[in-house]
Amino acid sequence: MRKLWLTFVIVFLWPMVLWAQNTERNLSSEKWQFKSVHNDKYKWFPAKVPGTVHTDLLANKLISDPFFGANEKQLQWIENEDWQYQTTFKLSKEELNHQNAILQFDGLDTFAEVTLNGTKILTANNMFRTWKVDVKKLLKIGQNKLEITFASAVKKGKEEAKKLTYTLPGDEKIFTRKAQYHFGWDWGPRFVTAGIYKKVALYFWDNVQITHIKTNQDLTNKDVAKVEFTLEINSANASQYELKINEKSEFLPLKKGKNNLTLFYEISNPKLWWPNGLGKAHLYPFEISLVQNNAIIDSKKLNIGLRTIELVQEKDEIGKSFYFKVNGKPVFMKGANVIPPDSFLPRATDLDYKSIVKNAVVANMNMLRVWGGGVYAEDVFYDECDKNGILVWQDFMFACAMYPGDEAFLANVKQEVIDNVTRLQNHPSIALWCGNNENDEGWHNWGWQKQYNYSEQDSTKIWADYQKLFHDLIPKTLDGLLAKNENRYWPSSPSIGWGRKESLLSGDAHYWGVWWGMEPFEMYQKKVGRFMSEYGFQSMPDIKTFQAFAQSDELNFNSEAVKNHQKHPTGYKTINEYMARDYQVPTNFEDYIYVSQVLQAEGMKIAIEAHRTDPKCMGTLFWQGNDCWPVTSWSSVDYYGRWKAFQYQAKRSFEDLLISIKENEVNYEIYLVSEASHSDKVRFEIELLDFYGKLVEKDEVEFDITADTRDLFVALPKENYSDNNLKELVLSVSCILQNGKKANALYYFVKSKDLQLTKPKIQITKLDEQTYEIFSDVLAKNVFLSSEEETFFSDNYFDILPGQKVEIKLSKPVKEVRVKSLFEVIKN
Repeated sequence: MRKLWLTFVIVFLWPMVLWAQNTERNLSSEKWQFKSVHNDKYKWFPAKVPGTVHTDLLANKLISDPFFGANEKQLQWIENEDWQYQTTFKLSKEELNHQNAILQFDGLDTFAEVTLNGTKILTANNMFRTWKVDVKKLLKIGQNKLEITFASAVKKGKEEAKKLTYTLPGDEKIFTRKAQYHFGWDWGPRFVTAGIYKKVALYFWDNVQITHIKTNQDLTNKDVAKVEFTLEINSANASQYELKINEKSEFLPLKKGKNNLTLFYEISNPKLWWPNGLGKAHLYPFEISLVQNNAIIDSKKLNIGLRTIELVQEKDEIGKSFYFKVNGKPVFMKGANVIPPDSFLPRATDLDYKSIVKNAVVANMNMLRVWGGGVYAEDVFYDECDKNGILVWQDFMFACAMYPGDEAFLANVKQEVIDNVTRLQNHPSIALWCGNNENDEGWHNWGWQKQYNYSEQDSTKIWADYQKLFHDLIPKTLDGLLAKNENRYWPSSPSIGWGRKESLLSGDAHYWGVWWGMEPFEMYQKKVGRFMSEYGFQSMPDIKTFQAFAQSDELNFNSEAVKNHQKHPTGYKTINEYMARDYQVPTNFEDYIYVSQVLQAEGMKIAIEAHRTDPKCMGTLFWQGNDCWPVTSWSSVDYYGRWKAFQYQAKRSFEDLLISIKENEVNYEIYLVSEASHSDKVRFEIELLDFYGKLVEKDEVEFDITADTRDLFVALPKENYSDNNLKELVLSVSCILQNGKKANALYYFVKSKDLQLTKPKIQITKLDEQTYEIFSDVLAKNVFLSSEEETFFSDNYFDILPGQKVEIKLSKPVKEVRVKSLFEVIKN
């Protein structure tokens, strides 16, 4: 049974007005032109909206592909130009008969002046905001002209910086409310874009419109869920309307102007929304409509997921916890940080955003962090997270810098928060709002005070501005927007820097001792915090990705193309140093790519499994899940959507049933992680094999396990193995639950470079068009499958035991499947 109550604010009955349907006129599809304001070489060329000046220059063949080779360096002049866009559009008498006309820009990048029919109507200064202008009086029947002039964000930022008597960490970008990664990052190029990067439209409405809907939930009664809808309705006149919410309806009077209504909708026997792996992400569709004379005048659609989310921070014997409860259940978060899917945002399609979420789902993740140096993602991203049970840690767009605190800047940010929280707050996937990425850590741990030689007065002012923004303005704005049970705010990630002991005892942690600190991968097992929200290691993308931005004779480390597609100053050097520790370093470029991916996957395996087996840790979000261009980076999936070895390993390490094997000074330890919600019995099968398949030792043990277990179950004394040649042995551990669910793991006693591998004879048998069976006579390490055509392999970079058969599914048929293993590479 479902029941609807309506509570409304004012009762005024005016005569019924004639019905008119609210309509939208998308101006993005009109014919647009663009030009440089000051450079006569670039005068009025066709433009695309949504778009950017870089992509428009490219489409008109005025510049070379920004991603190819080292072209990026030759295109920096674009950021210093001012650019103008214009279009004309024809309006009919019928369109202008509407009572109201609102011109809405969903995204202007960034400093823009807008004129309509010769009258300036808007000055914009924030690419994250939605800009709305009442243009009814300026529109005319027939031709109308819209012009938008974009000032250089670089010049604007530098002008603002000069107004301060001190230098803020973060250069000119911090004075622009613009995607910070556009100014370059250690995984991304510098392309400081300008343009109409989102939709622009005219909205005509008469009589009444729904301007906003906010939802809240009461799930205290398990049998009946109560959903509260808070509606803001703008009415041109006092009149009566029928308000429909799904199959229920009620007649109500509205006053002229803004009306605030509260609706309660009951759902009997509610189905809860669960994160991926814990249950179905059930959604209830709602359509709320305003009806008059049996015609819908305005309507909104949204999907509601019934769930509770809590951020739990409780003091304990070592510090303070940091974890999420969903529907009352503590949930270990498994996932990645994500960045914008392209340097030129309008090129990112719905499919790109869907792919990010799909990759997370397939890899057994349940959370993605939208990083604060990019943009608030498109609606489709959050819709897909809702559908697939992927929780979202949502940063506000501030990263790795300190920001100004003047009134104009704060007012601009406040409206940015309002616009984006209003847009996103009804998504059940939103788990956390976070103020910034690494600003607090940078201030306290990166030596900025010494680097910039701040006076005590300057330091006090900068920190006071920080607190004003992240500890006052943003949380207070959230208080006014969100219901109490939906207001989960975290000022800065991480809460404490990775070089301090406290960072592992409370809050969330970014651990960069591996990579930045050059510490060995094994340090991940010692440096485990309460919630690991960043850590990572680089690898190179697939050879096909290199071929997309470099000529064949440039595929070497001395070429400018390859150098330019590595943005960390010591990136290749760092990869090579770690590689030499664990692997024989190939001289062949394509083989080097392969080993770099295997290296990254193995290092991240150690990290993820250290986090999952440590009882005090309740989350692991690696850096990073995707790329914004083809590049050597920390990503697990490259710009073109190709899975690296790491993404396949993440899928294995994020399984809900996991065996993890570690080494300490005296034992080889076997851990079991089970996310099952019930107790069970488990049988371990432990085999010691040589690389030819000979069984050296075998043992079986059984245990009772509890729900949500992650414990050490077996300790094998190292002294028991001292008489064996560990360079040619592998420990194979399998477990079988009483319900039939299985897991397995392999453990090698020495580093890969010291293994005494034998050349495997790998057989590939085609079972059907998209299914193959892989077999090897001896141990085949890190088996890599590839093909000339693009296809997705269900597993890759895996080990095959002697005599084992592995079945692999392909997403698309291919002519031939190619194979190689670590042996062929190290002997090459």
